[in-house]
Amino acid sequence: MERDWDNGSTASSITSVAEYHGPRLFKEPSAKSNKPIIQNAIAHCCLAGKVNEAQKNAILEEIERCESNHLIILFRDGGCQFRALYIYSPETEEIIKLKGTGPRAISRKMIDRLYKYSSDRKQFTVIPAKSVSVSVDALTIHGHLWQAKRPSTSKRK
Repeated sequence: MERDWDNGSTASSITSVAEYHGPRLFKEPSAKSNKPIIQNAIAHCCLAGKVNEAQKNAILEEIERCESNHLIILFRDGGCQFRALYIYSPETEEIIKLKGTGPRAISRKMIDRLYKYSSDRKQFTVIPAKSVSVSVDALTIHGHLWQAKRPSTSKRK
């Protein structure tokens, strides 16, 4: 039997793998997704507790429907207060809003800090990086970008 190094199996077992229709136990590394990490972060850290239950459920439902493999949480500031959920496309480096309060899209210039979520510690830690990658789970934007979006107090016609 000849070893097929591309898929890690022997040539004779390739047909049996193709015929298998049960649950997939192995997920391709190229399709790496942080969805489970983001779901965990939303449920146990960002929107934990009874007071946030409605918002948490709405966000988790949106994650379930989302086709994207990589999601990023937007925080208000370093206090890690949840604001919105974004889709991140590594190929185009686009960050587009899925649900929540924040800019429709986030560009590289808007980003202040990047964060990684630790499931065991149930907390976010700052990543000392300058650019977004698939290892980023959350981010903050510069403070002045939040103030610019507030409605003015005087209304003129």
